[in-house]
Amino acid sequence: MQARYDELTLETHGDGEIVDLTAHAQKTIANYGLSDGLCTVFVAHSTCGVTTIEYEPGCNQDFNATLEKLAPQDDRWEHNERNADTNGHSHVRAALVGPSVTIPFSGAELMVGTWQKVVLIDFDDRPRTRRVVVQLLGS
Repeated sequence: MQARYDELTLETHGDGEIVDLTAHAQKTIANYGLSDGLCTVFVAHSTCGVTTIEYEPGCNQDFNATLEKLAPQDDRWEHNERNADTNGHSHVRAALVGPSVTIPFSGAELMVGTWQKVVLIDFDDRPRTRRVVVQLLGS
């Protein structure tokens, strides 16, 4: 069993921007020549999340609309009050989604469904520089 990792730096716009990371994760597997194992994709920020979804405009819009209902941007957020900030909703949305997903791979291919993609969602209310870590455990 080997452990390997790669990092990716992204410039994001925020406001629910969804970025497809599937190809990067797949390329990391190929670059290290691993055949079978687990691939974890993790974002090292508290206003971003990583999940899987059918990455297409309608589904992306539905996803963000649902999170707006769960954690509305215009609600009163204690984080904003205490920190003179404007992104309390972003922290809550990121916590709901989570910072990582783990996907098995076999034959050097991610075992995702036909339409399933690994995505980063930036919930912040302003552009950011994001660090994504792809961790591989396998052989």
